Amino acid sequence: MTHGPTLPDLLRDGLDLVFVGINPSLYSVAQGHYFARRANRFWPCFSRSRLSETARRALGVADLAPEHDRLLAEYGIGFTDVVKRATAGVDGLGRDELNEGARDLVARIARFRPRIACFHGVTGWRPVQRALGAGDEKASLGLQAPRIGATCLFVVPNPSGQNAHYTRAQQTEWYDRLAQWLEAPG
Repeated sequence: MTHGPTLPDLLRDGLDLVFVGINPSLYSVAQGHYFARRANRFWPCFSRSRLSETARRALGVADLAPEHDRLLAEYGIGFTDVVKRATAGVDGLGRDELNEGARDLVARIARFRPRIACFHGVTGWRPVQRALGAGDEKASLGLQAPRIGATCLFVVPNPSGQNAHYTRAQQTEWYDRLAQWLEAPG
């Protein structure tokens, strides 16, 4: 359930990867693009990773930016959120809203069946973990045991400038690990 303006899901059948944020920021909604705030490290770190290499080369750019979000579906990459309601910060979301959003997200992922859904941070992953019946086990980064149908689930650090517990180099390394997993046979 959304209340007010939000970002559209950038989902379609056949995607290799869907990036999943917790929820859109008010600023991103106003700009009309995912991860639009300059302090957010998503675009700079993603641009430095192997994960974005094909899209950067095809688009003829060294660095991807928020205005490229809609173009990335052509290169197998989509975007969505656990909760679609925009807030100034994650603290504006309640546990019930996160749990409801997680159930809705599971249905969207099951519908579009990307190869992998990549969650930005454990805060967005935990309600999905509960929705999948995986309990409240300690959340960790990397490949997760549960799946949504055939979709594998992966957690990377949250790139938000407000939640910068990892350096830019470490954030980029996590995207490279995800690229390595996507490139692995089988």
